[in-house]
Amino acid sequence: MAIRNIEAVVIGAGHAGLAMSRCLTERSIDHVVLERGEVANSWRTERWDSLRLLTPNWQSRLPGFGYEGDDPDGYRTIPEVVDFLSRYAEMIAAPVQTRSRVSSLTPADKGFAVVTQTGSWRCRAVVLATGACNIARVPAIAAAVPPHVATISSMDYRNPRQLDEGGVLVVGASATGTQLADEIHRSGRPVTLSVGEHVRAPRVYRGKDIQWWMDATGLHDERYDAVDDIDRVRRLPSLQLAGSPERRTLDLNALTGIGVRLVGRIAGISEGKAQFSGSLHNNCAMADLKMNRLLGTIDEWATSKGLDGEVDPPHRLAPTEVESAPPLGLDLQAGRIRTILWATGYRPDYSWLEVPILDRKGQVRHDGGVTEHPGLYLMGMQFLRRRKSALIDGAGDDARDLSDHLAAYLKQASI
Repeated sequence: MAIRNIEAVVIGAGHAGLAMSRCLTERSIDHVVLERGEVANSWRTERWDSLRLLTPNWQSRLPGFGYEGDDPDGYRTIPEVVDFLSRYAEMIAAPVQTRSRVSSLTPADKGFAVVTQTGSWRCRAVVLATGACNIARVPAIAAAVPPHVATISSMDYRNPRQLDEGGVLVVGASATGTQLADEIHRSGRPVTLSVGEHVRAPRVYRGKDIQWWMDATGLHDERYDAVDDIDRVRRLPSLQLAGSPERRTLDLNALTGIGVRLVGRIAGISEGKAQFSGSLHNNCAMADLKMNRLLGTIDEWATSKGLDGEVDPPHRLAPTEVESAPPLGLDLQAGRIRTILWATGYRPDYSWLEVPILDRKGQVRHDGGVTEHPGLYLMGMQFLRRRKSALIDGAGDDARDLSDHLAAYLKQASI
């Protein structure tokens, strides 16, 4: 099969890759978008059935494209997200090659060699837009789970019908864990939720979606080079939010209110017993403190802009309720827990990447999406260039910045 030559290759046809494709087209840079499945493949194949976007519809903004419906404050279902991204790809005439899984990316003379199942490419620049959620991050202690207890990751979970009847231990209390704990408990399966560090936030504050406040105050536009410890910030858990028609706040108090039991972060499994840290009280108190600091920042901004008379008055959520002595252990042999669901995050898959740009944790080393290997860029990761980088709404600004850098690189390389 002949090797095709092109100026740039974008790997991944999710929102980040498509935003970059639009920006490259605007700069007349000849490129191809290589996608392992179909457009929006992760949304099609790796999400649970009831999931909705955590951002309101109005915030689905990509270069030259946005929400045009009659429910701007609603939250897209997964089929709606797939349709939105598919229509965007069609509208911008993105040069997507579907069913073209990349098997290797290697340095080559004056650029890169990209090998896929459908052919090979030579190019001068590459954009990695494969996302951060390719592989479920399951801790090593999962190997010690007793064989009669089923285990499943949040990437493989679709709905409660997959699970055995009986108790479920959900490990992880960020957005994914809290949503799944809520859904599973409401299905009639008692849930115990293992809680580590988390970020609490109200869905609606002073009559506006919390994302509206993050957008209006400029917090979403905070840049990576203006943060003291960007590595720590990039590791922060996602906000405890859910997109529901009722716009309800789904925090730990909402979960304990329906009967979910809270335990601390899982620390180990030994002889059939799960062990939990004693830090539950501290983690919850810290989450409350940080949330109230955020709300205080919002209040100060609203006052400075003269909005106090136009929005609801300030208020604070009740502190997180935790039982006085949460259990430090749970006997997995007793039969009360039939399933453990790991909602412990995700990691990218770079098994095909043969360019030496990964750190010891398998993450791409980069400066705001510009890697240390000339001509190689990164898109769609947490706080890549701005706090909103991983959101659909953040892809456009990052793509404009990085496509400018890429265009300048190509121009310089041609001199």
